[in-house]
Amino acid sequence: MAEEKASMAEKMVLSHAPHIWSGFSISKIMYIVVIALLFPAAASVYFFGYYALILLLVSTVSAVLTEFIIKKARKKKFVMDGSAVITGLLFALTLPPRVPIWMVVLGSVFSIAIAKEAFGGLGYNIFNPALAGRAFMTVCFSREMTTWVLPTYFKFDAVTGATPLSEGFVQQADRLSLYWNMFLGSTGGSLGETSALMILAGALILLALRIIDWRIPVFYLGTVALGSFLLGEDVIFQLLGGGLMIGAFFMATDYATSPVMGNGRIIFGVGLGILTLLFRQYSPMPEGVCFSILIMNAVTPLIDRYIKSVPFGYRRKGKNA
Repeated sequence: MAEEKASMAEKMVLSHAPHIWSGFSISKIMYIVVIALLFPAAASVYFFGYYALILLLVSTVSAVLTEFIIKKARKKKFVMDGSAVITGLLFALTLPPRVPIWMVVLGSVFSIAIAKEAFGGLGYNIFNPALAGRAFMTVCFSREMTTWVLPTYFKFDAVTGATPLSEGFVQQADRLSLYWNMFLGSTGGSLGETSALMILAGALILLALRIIDWRIPVFYLGTVALGSFLLGEDVIFQLLGGGLMIGAFFMATDYATSPVMGNGRIIFGVGLGILTLLFRQYSPMPEGVCFSILIMNAVTPLIDRYIKSVPFGYRRKGKNA
């Protein structure tokens, strides 16, 4: 009898929930996100020239190499799961089109070494690594991080120009034409934020495959839209301007730094929208998406603590069975 129990114990392996496999491994999810990111990445190269491609490649390679070196230093197994590729791509897509290459390397290394691996690696990071890298760059290199250029269309040369949310932006066309240019991507801005069309194309893949949850982007964008309307701002302009679209679909939905439960994700999205509106209306910076997401990343553990699901078979206090 004792031998039979021992044999059963050896065969039984218990692990934490969920116990139903959806068919998507971590690496598969990561590479699907990489494919989705190729849409805004391709738009950045088309609108801002070959230098944008160089920045994307340098950032991605730097991120992967940094993770490899740190894993080896920590005597941990390096797995090419695609997470470092996502961080490198996302970080590059948040940068102005003419940032010096050495700064891109420094920021990409910071994103992986400090914002990700210092916390324990994939799944343990508190803040979105790419946005943490961008915040680091904004503090250290404020002049370079606020120097914008107009679309160059497959050229290296660029003409300096303000982004739509900047104070120096001058509207040279009617409102409808401006909306159309912002939707396609023919305006100044960070590499990956200008083309709402390409961002939405990549986001649709993630939503269709249920890689990301719709609640965060919908309530984030909805809160910004409603708040802009109540404040008398141009709703479409606010939605298409800056990094709101790419932040809502590709950064705020990061698994490790967003709430687990559906209701928590709604709160998270609304909080993001409120903070973005506050930054855009009452702070010197015209954007606000980066720091809004980082602040809500810090609030995520608190949201998860108080927004909990009821286990099967249990009932909430005050509820009849």
